[in-house]
Amino acid sequence: MIDLTRLDGTTIVVNADLIVTLERTPDTLLTLTTGVTVMVREPIEEVVERVVGYRRRLLQGPLAEKA
Repeated sequence: MIDLTRLDGTTIVVNADLIVTLERTPDTLLTLTTGVTVMVREPIEEVVERVVGYRRRLLQGPLAEKA
C-alpha cells in the first residue's frame, strides 16, 4: 500500500498491486485493475518510486526490519 495525495489535498492509500497504468495528463492519472481512475498530485516518477519501495519492503520480509 502506498500513500498518495488527491488534487484536493486529501491523502489516500492505494494498493500498489492494483495499479495498471500511470498517465501524465498533466496531473498523474492512475488506472486500477478495477477500472477506477484516480488523479493524484505526485508526479509519475514519485508514484513509481513509492511502488518500488513498497515491493522492496515486501521482498525483504519482516525480519529485515529487525536487522
